[in-house]
Amino acid sequence: MMTIGELASYAGVTVRAIRHYHAKGLLPEPERDHSGYRRYHAAAVVELIRIRTLAAAGVPLARVRELLRADAPDFAAAIAEIDNRLCAEIEERRQHRARIARLAAGESLALPPEVVEFLDHLRALGIDERIIEVERDGWIPLAARTPDRIPDLIARKREQIAHPQLIDFYRTLTQAINEPDNTSTLTTLADKTAAYLTHLAATHGDDYLGGDIDPALASLLDTLATETWPSARHLIALLHDRGWTGWTKIQRAAGD
Repeated sequence: MMTIGELASYAGVTVRAIRHYHAKGLLPEPERDHSGYRRYHAAAVVELIRIRTLAAAGVPLARVRELLRADAPDFAAAIAEIDNRLCAEIEERRQHRARIARLAAGESLALPPEVVEFLDHLRALGIDERIIEVERDGWIPLAARTPDRIPDLIARKREQIAHPQLIDFYRTLTQAINEPDNTSTLTTLADKTAAYLTHLAATHGDDYLGGDIDPALASLLDTLATETWPSARHLIALLHDRGWTGWTKIQRAAGD
């Protein structure tokens, strides 16, 4: 026979926990001896360890009572169910951690996974982080307003980013950002952009460039780009001289 303190020590729990299990009906309370102390049998240690193990695994105490009384098949089935729930919770937490990691890397939690993957692809190509931030800020309202279009748009962007011309555009854009007052760099960028747009239009048609983005949304995205990189206004003007208008919703300039 042992005291409640000795039982707690053997089972690795606190006396308070034992009293809580008594109150919940999980561990029977023994009768008091002639001195007024409760004395526990050795079997109580085994029972208490079982309770502690189930509770530590996240099993609700109400369910612990049920499991302690279950036969072997029911106990195994219940444990399998609990394990499946824990696996689901682990996966949910993994996804939470992935979202937090994106946020720490500068991505918004509002961005769908395929957009985040595309931004990471740009990083892997060595694209300047400032350009990626402009891309990211453009995708956020686009994904919020037209989430159903994101898979198609991302597929198109992934196809385009495989073109050496577009990678060259991004690298020249980096140079233009680093040299905001260098008109020569902007002119080179405008020439390369116009050539690339002409190639895309010849390959896929003009509608491939303009798409069906809502004009108001396109205007918002254009404003985001020019506010982040003011030289974009100059580049847009240079592109207009070369037969193209717009930034988000690119089209042939009137008269071309």
